[in-house]
Amino acid sequence: DTGRSVIGLTDIDGIGIAGLELQYDTMLTGISGERQREVAPGGRSIPGSEVVLSAPVPGDDLILTIDRSIQHACEAALTAQVNQIGAKAGQCIVMDTDSGDLLAMATVKREAESGEVRVTSGNLAAVDSYEPGSVAKVITVAAGLNEGAVTEDTTFIVPWRREYGEDLLEDSHQHPDEEMSVRRILVESSNIGTIDIQEATGRPKHWDYMRLFGLGSVSALGFPGESAGILHHWTELQGSEQVTVSYGQGVSSTGIQLVSAVNVIANDGLYVAPRLVRATVDRGGAIEANVASATHEVVTPEVAETVQSMMVDVICAGTGSRARVDSFNVAGKTGTGLKAQPNGGYLDENGRYAYYSSFVGFFPAEDPQITVLISIDEPPAGTINRFGGTAAAPVFSRLVPTVAHELGLQPPDTAPACEQA
Repeated sequence: DTGRSVIGLTDIDGIGIAGLELQYDTMLTGISGERQREVAPGGRSIPGSEVVLSAPVPGDDLILTIDRSIQHACEAALTAQVNQIGAKAGQCIVMDTDSGDLLAMATVKREAESGEVRVTSGNLAAVDSYEPGSVAKVITVAAGLNEGAVTEDTTFIVPWRREYGEDLLEDSHQHPDEEMSVRRILVESSNIGTIDIQEATGRPKHWDYMRLFGLGSVSALGFPGESAGILHHWTELQGSEQVTVSYGQGVSSTGIQLVSAVNVIANDGLYVAPRLVRATVDRGGAIEANVASATHEVVTPEVAETVQSMMVDVICAGTGSRARVDSFNVAGKTGTGLKAQPNGGYLDENGRYAYYSSFVGFFPAEDPQITVLISIDEPPAGTINRFGGTAAAPVFSRLVPTVAHELGLQPPDTAPACEQA
């Protein structure tokens, strides 16, 4: 089943119905051959009568960016975590920071009848959109810094809750009114502080940056059924959603959008489109390289470097401590998004919340080479495992050594970042 989420399926006639098999069906499908034979009365072929009228012609082949070993490791790690905490599903994306090449894009899901967690042919990383939660704070902070609206040392007086219209918005835990710097707001993942950063930047400009980071539009993958997510224009947002989008509520994204967005920070401020097909091979064996991924600058390298250092602090002193890796300095951001329910709200018919919990990180922190997204669908509500820092971050921690070994990456000769913090 390795790679099933990416490769997809064909029907009984060999026609692609999901994944790359569907996307590249015309290219992959060859031409059937044709034979003629004489048949005696009774339906038996007459020996020596068969004539080949036309030989079959094979279709073209694809050379993918997927690394089979990394793909398998992602699927195994996701399966173990979803089983261990009793979640519904999970997804993992491993991206080459510089090129945007996808080294893994894995999805596992718990089967409704048997309860077994298996690799699925449905690629949730491309087609399933969800509220990113606090991972989106990376965008808000980067936008404020890039516009010069704030510096990492700018401070705000941050209460633990604040009224916006008819809604009462809160941080994840109660605290007294505190003077918090922009750096601390990101590290401790303050919702109210993030709103202050958005308002300092300006809502129209903040929305522009969400678009620049890749939210609200499909990626360059062209994957069948890929979702654009939901990003309403800032003038269309109602009530508290005008500010909650700053911390990832009231906006939705796919996993591929989210990993590409955070990769902007890892890639020194440059957005690089994700790529899944490296080259095609025609029936004659000629290899044609696929075009390199499109890029555009989102924030300056200096701003990206500042946010990188903040995301190291998230690991060392914030919500991402369970993403630590002994052999590498890593950086990242946790997110715990509420799942929208069919009734249009966040509470289901039983009055309970459901969550989509994520961690997006990159390594080595000193010179990012690999960006990774882990998302867990419906970790158990009401338990410690519902958060991005507890449901998703540990999977990142377990995967990094495997990915590094497979790619031959060596830890930089620098002191452990968390011992310096």
